[in-house]
Amino acid sequence: MPRANWQKIKLLKLAELLQQETDEQHPMTTNAICERMEQMEFRCDRRTLSKDITLLNDIGMEILWVWVGKQRGYYVADRSFSVPELRILIDAVRASNFITEKKTNELVEKIADLGGSHRAELLKRDLGYAGVHKHSNENIYYSVDSLEDAIEQKKKVIFRYFDIGIHGDKEYRRDGHHYVVEPVSLVFNEDNYYIVVYSARHDNLANYRVDRMEDVEVIAEDVSERALDMRKCIGEYIRQEFKMYDGELQTVVLEFDSSLVGPIHDRFGENLGMLPAGEDRYVTTVQVRVAPTFWGWLFRFAGKMKIISPPEIVEEYRKRAEKAVE
Repeated sequence: MPRANWQKIKLLKLAELLQQETDEQHPMTTNAICERMEQMEFRCDRRTLSKDITLLNDIGMEILWVWVGKQRGYYVADRSFSVPELRILIDAVRASNFITEKKTNELVEKIADLGGSHRAELLKRDLGYAGVHKHSNENIYYSVDSLEDAIEQKKKVIFRYFDIGIHGDKEYRRDGHHYVVEPVSLVFNEDNYYIVVYSARHDNLANYRVDRMEDVEVIAEDVSERALDMRKCIGEYIRQEFKMYDGELQTVVLEFDSSLVGPIHDRFGENLGMLPAGEDRYVTTVQVRVAPTFWGWLFRFAGKMKIISPPEIVEEYRKRAEKAVE
């Protein structure tokens, strides 16, 4: 191997060793580093090691040293992610329904490794996510990749679409025949990935769950100019279709128990004004779109929250409660 290439590979291996096996609490001594490099068949001594580490620092790594006995102990101080940041990523993966059990374990391993070997086991601790039901479609990752390519290349995609039957089996729509669509945007909402597409038949947007798609392929046919124009409307579509904020915007006065101050702030913002309305009771005025999501949210607090006005919304709430009882 040419000397120049040998040196490049040596630097890569040294950087990899320090990145994976050192941190501020676990510096690696000069002797230990040289021993590990020798095991990888790279010549290493104190003089050359010091030069190599200086070069790695010059190209962007942050390798510091402390005294370990009578030797220098080197460690990587700068990492792309801190341990709390990596923990957040791992927890998000574990809590996501659309990521299968197999892929969850693979992703957790990869994310944990970003923290180095000494932090990996700490990061991989399973804090427990009881009740998280993982999807079974392992092809979702390849489907997302294909759909991203199609959006970037402005091409149509072809796929088959299925539902899950009463016995847990796949029931293909259109008797298993393919769909050909014009992709507009990928959307992640409530633990599911969706592909939003333009429907020329209805001159509107529609969406499909990616974990229910199979045999996804990009085809060599350009999407229409109308589909490209629809990309400008994706924000409004998401608000209406996924968040169901398409109801009429109205001013609503709510009375609620003091234990619901947190949920009220979570939904309507922390700067919301509240007035006392008796012992452990408050009232507030909010702007809401009276849609299914609003009613679903309100029914969660039955007995602890009620609508004061306007009268027509009070009446609608009463009718919905009666229907639920029936």
